[in-house]
Amino acid sequence: MSNQNVVSPDLIRQRFSRAMSDMYREEVPLYGALMALVAQTNAQVLEQDPAIARQLSATGEIDRLDLERHGAIRVGSASELATLCRLFAVMGMEPVGYYDLTPAGVPVHSTAFRAVHESALQISPFRVFTSLLRLELIADPELRAFAESVLARRSIFTAQALQLIDLAEQQGGLDEAQAQAFVEQALETFRWHHHATVTAAQYQQLSAQHRLVADVVAFKGPHINHLTPRTLDIDIVQAQMPAHGITPKAVIEGPPRRQCPILLRQTSFKALDEAIAFTDQQQASGSHSARFGEIEQRGAALTPQGRALYDRLLNAARDELQDFPNEANAERYNRLMHQHFEAFPDSYAALREQDLAYFRYFVTEQGRTAPAQALKGLSLDALLQAGFLRFEPLVYEDFLPVSAAGIFQSNLGDAAQTHYAQHSNQAAFEQALGRSTIDELGLYAQTQQRSLEECYAALNLPARN
Repeated sequence: MSNQNVVSPDLIRQRFSRAMSDMYREEVPLYGALMALVAQTNAQVLEQDPAIARQLSATGEIDRLDLERHGAIRVGSASELATLCRLFAVMGMEPVGYYDLTPAGVPVHSTAFRAVHESALQISPFRVFTSLLRLELIADPELRAFAESVLARRSIFTAQALQLIDLAEQQGGLDEAQAQAFVEQALETFRWHHHATVTAAQYQQLSAQHRLVADVVAFKGPHINHLTPRTLDIDIVQAQMPAHGITPKAVIEGPPRRQCPILLRQTSFKALDEAIAFTDQQQASGSHSARFGEIEQRGAALTPQGRALYDRLLNAARDELQDFPNEANAERYNRLMHQHFEAFPDSYAALREQDLAYFRYFVTEQGRTAPAQALKGLSLDALLQAGFLRFEPLVYEDFLPVSAAGIFQSNLGDAAQTHYAQHSNQAAFEQALGRSTIDELGLYAQTQQRSLEECYAALNLPARN
């Protein structure tokens, strides 16, 4: 195929994201209310805080704010995960990061499929947090064998979707008609199904092991269980949700509120109780809860030093709480988080100076018009101090294991909490995936370095690390 006829994977991803949003809005009406609340909140923040508006405009984030979305799915077998990896590759999405959720009592490990270059992220930042069920953690060997047999019988991809994946790999992409068909066919994998693939008794057995096991095993496919718009102020959304008929979870996951947001803050409304029909029933007389609404606020990506400090402070707050954060202890948990995070610098200048966060660098108008002699021999700090360069925080594009587990648990219920002795197994996950996952911190470091190299080139200065 001529490269001129190939539709950019970034555009296919953008179309797929929009199609997924439209489908989910039809399936989960509260999602539409959530989107409206987020849009209203974002408009309010941009109007009332010119500094945020300037920052988003300077970095180009303003153009992608209403595109900002991530989904989450859970699959049951290595072959399903491997094929999903190929499907997402058609949309320019690669597996970034490895997340082990078993320490929080959730029997899955995960990765995030997303674009990896800043230019691709500007076109579409769509991500899918993808979890693989760890069947080896099902203690009952008979139940484990049953779950494996149910999963082995299902095919979560349409025949045409598989053909188009093969075609994209063979010819180096898809043309316009093929790309449109691919979006339509790929969407079917993520659609909700009201009919289970097991009997009511079998569903109860799976659910008794862990409600997430039932969610993954008992259905035709890995229905998308949430889509997540990005807000500029998650505390406003959390406070306003009840007035819009939405009940939020008790605790916002992630760091506490700050002047300079870092990493990721998330909240959600509780999973819907949806009617389903089991294989031994004529009508939908059972119910299942898995799908919910989530909102996120994204802040600066942290360096290894910043992540180490974040993890230390988070663990200290949770150790002092001595429990999972929940409705009963939400106020105390929030107080502990604020107390412990006083040790985390809360200005972008301090975050940069202490190498706690990643930044993008830009040449200012003053830098563009400065004579060469004025720039010669200046260090990065001197270029910034002289006003020839400026910096903006790099947005965190990924996820946090403790936060992801907290969202899962809030929608599975406290009764679903289980303690697993099994340790992290990234090697097994990557074997199932068919490739290695990408270190997210390396991606941020590369983006920061590229921005510096572009600045030095624009100023006719020699490149430096």
